[in-house]
Formats: sequence, C-alpha cells, structure tokens
Amino acid sequence: MSSVTDIADGPAGTTGTATGTAPTPGGAGPGTTGTTATTTANTATTGSAGAVREDTAPHQPAPGPRKAAPARPRARRLRPAVRRALYGLVRAGTRSVAIVALLLLWESAPRLALVDRTFLPPFSEVAVAWWGLAADGRLADDTLASLTRSLTGFGIAVAVSVPLGLLIGWYRRVADLLGPLLEVFRNTAALALLPVFVLLLGIGETSKISIVVYACTWPVLLSTISAVRSVDPTLLRLARSLDLPPVRLFQKVILPASVPSVFTGIRLAGAVSILVLVAAEMIGAKAGLGHLINASQYNFAIPQMYAGIITISAIGVAFNQLLVTLERRLSSWRVPAGG
Repeated sequence: MSSVTDIADGPAGTTGTATGTAPTPGGAGPGTTGTTATTTANTATTGSAGAVREDTAPHQPAPGPRKAAPARPRARRLRPAVRRALYGLVRAGTRSVAIVALLLLWESAPRLALVDRTFLPPFSEVAVAWWGLAADGRLADDTLASLTRSLTGFGIAVAVSVPLGLLIGWYRRVADLLGPLLEVFRNTAALALLPVFVLLLGIGETSKISIVVYACTWPVLLSTISAVRSVDPTLLRLARSLDLPPVRLFQKVILPASVPSVFTGIRLAGAVSILVLVAAEMIGAKAGLGHLINASQYNFAIPQMYAGIITISAIGVAFNQLLVTLERRLSSWRVPAGG
C-alpha cells in the first residue's frame, strides 16, 4: 500500500517508476530497484522533452547559394588598368622633365637679359607667332609641301635600298662588284651634291626629291647589308638542314632576323629626310618649312623663324615614334633583353 501511495503522490514525470516495486529476479533490494527506476524515468523524461523540442522547433529553410557581389570582379578588373594608367603618367612625366626645363630656361633667359631677346625671343612670343601662322593657313601649306617631298623621297629610298641591301649582303659576288662604288658615294655628303642636283634637275620638285632619295639611301642600304651578314650562323645551318629552298630561307630566317637592324637604318633615314629637305628648300623653293625659315630670317621675323624650327622638330619626333611603333609590330617575336 505504501508503494502505491508513494507512486500516486509522486511527481507526474516519475509515473514510470510503478514497475520498479516488483522484486527483481536477482534478489536485489528495494533501494536498488528505486534507483534504477529513477534513472530510467529521468532518461525517458529527457528523451521525451528533447523530442518535443525537436518537434516544436520552427522549420528553417536550407540556405541557398550566395550570390557574388558584382563590384568585386569589376574592381579586380579596374585595378590593373589604374596601375597601368598611373605608370604611364609617371613615365610621361619623367620623360617630359627635360623638355619642360628647356622651355622654362628659354622663357626666362631672355626676360632676365641673359641673352639678347632680339635674336632669341621668349618661348611665349614664339608660341604666339606659331599660332598666328597656323591660324592664317600658311603653316599648314608649308608643312604639307615639306611632308610630301620628304615622304616621297623617303619611300623611294626604302623601296630601293632594302632589296638591294639584301642582295649585296647575301651574295658575295654582288658585294665585291658594288663595294668600292658604295664606299665612294656613302662618304660624300648629300648637301655637297645639292648644287649638282640643282644644275642637272633644276630648282623644281625633282631636284628636292632626288636629294632626299640620295641622302636616305645610304643609312637603309648599309644597315640592311650589315643585318644580313650578321644573321646567326646556327639559324642558317638549321634552316639548311631542313632543305628549305632559297625563297623560304629568306622569308623564314633572313628577313625576320634582319628586321631590327634594318629599322635602325630606316629611322636614321627618316631623320635625314627632313634635315636634308629643309636645306634643299632654302634654295629656290616657293613653299615648305625650309622656305618659311629662310624667308623669316631675311625679313627679320625671328619668332616666325623659331616657329618653323619647332614645327620641324615636332614632325621629326612624331615620324620617329611612328617608325618605332611599326618596328615593334613587325618584330614582336623578339624576347626582350631583360627577360
């Protein structure tokens, strides 16, 4: 009776201990039975409570895949572009320091009476004179006339000198035949022959273009001959071991290996074409940058004279940069020396 009363009066969570009052087969005492029943009841209570908590817990959907923020890839793409832009600005600033220093010296020296400003006016006055020549169209006409003559003579010289240089450099008999004649003419200055060209061809366009062709021929011709003769003999042996015909040998080995040296001569010829043309235009020309400089000197228009000189320098720098770009495009297969 006491067992039944204790069970009835116990807490609700321990009702499962009613089965614990019966004696166990092993003859264990009542205390052991109560302890075992209590432990079992606690385990059942905990398990049921945990089950209730798991059942009553709110259902949370599984997290889906996160979408990458679109700003990060764009930022990664922009970083190299920004770095290249900054590097380009720094490099351009470094290269322009000397030019800026020269212009500042040119501007300040006449104003500080270091030189006579009658013969060397400040750069600002020269810039004003250049703008005046450009505004009335005179500078454009003279520049176009000079460029036409210079580019025509330069193109003819390159078209003749490169194939001739390849032949002289590759065929020893042709080199032995034309070698003495080349030595005579390449040591004769082009301006020394300018009166001869004028006497034979007149003072028109023919003489001016011809003197440019003569002056531009030798840098291109000599550099092409040197380029062919300095081709790596290992490359030639490898090409001949593959039984390449002469035409393919020129196309695949000789020409690619000769491009850097040939363009060195072409760049020199580009500078020579402008310098010689200016001297030729000072004799009997009615238009051109050389005529502009000469006429400005006679009329004592010193700022206009310096404006023509600056225009010639700018054209030379732009022409040289164009040739450098073309050389890089044609010789992109080369590995830089630093890597």
